[in-house]
Amino acid sequence: MSPAVLLQYLLPHRLLSSLAYRVARARWAPLKNWLIRTVVRRFEVDMSDFAEPDPTAHPTFNAFFTRALRPGVRSDDPDPRALVMPCDGRISQLGPIEDGRIFQAKGQSYTAAELLGDAAAAAPFAQGSFATIYLAPRDYHRVHMPFGGTLRETVHVPGRIFSVAPFAVRAIPRLFARNERLVCHFDTDFGPMAVVMVGAILVSGVETVWSGEEIPAYAHRIERRDWRGQNISLARFAEMARFNYGSTVILLVPPGVALDPAWQPEQAVRLGQRLGVVGG
Repeated sequence: MSPAVLLQYLLPHRLLSSLAYRVARARWAPLKNWLIRTVVRRFEVDMSDFAEPDPTAHPTFNAFFTRALRPGVRSDDPDPRALVMPCDGRISQLGPIEDGRIFQAKGQSYTAAELLGDAAAAAPFAQGSFATIYLAPRDYHRVHMPFGGTLRETVHVPGRIFSVAPFAVRAIPRLFARNERLVCHFDTDFGPMAVVMVGAILVSGVETVWSGEEIPAYAHRIERRDWRGQNISLARFAEMARFNYGSTVILLVPPGVALDPAWQPEQAVRLGQRLGVVGG
């Protein structure tokens, strides 16, 4: 085991993330500007796509990290049958869910039931498809709807807060099924769709457009919220959530949605690109 991976097991994840949460919201200009400039320089952040191109104009580091795009710099696919990329980032893995299992990396997989925290909720996806998309610190950190749907339930699943960087994904078994996460279940024209917001070390923050901040607080047991009857319907390409610090989105769809075979692991992706097609 490499020192970097060993450190993932030894670090006090929630303590570090709680401290980072406070620092990310500090308004003291010397601190927040140093943090922002460090990230821009280290990760070569291109600010030209964003509504506020001056990184230090943001009042806090968190505001910079969750910055909005300029209108028109991303576009929705024109085909109404298209399943679109929910975010900017890089494909970690994608493909079929085989006998209920999701491929993580060479020699690593986990079950959809583990990921969703519910075997019954995982059943419709048993022979469906998945896409795992990693958002690096340089990326736009808002997540949009891959397809139009009505929110049915959210499930906050407690867990660790391992890094979701590629080195950790390759080395830590069942990483995405072990990290703190928010599972968002939608009903769509093609059936159920699950969008899983997986937390990562340092804040592990998740907000949704329908209820605001969901993580933290960190959960100690599975927490379910039933949204049926509240008419929370979001169109394809509409913003649904955001990460307050890095992470990964996992999309699950049932049989009958065909992912585009041209997509491969490690490819860079942009919000709104066609990921697949319904009825394909």
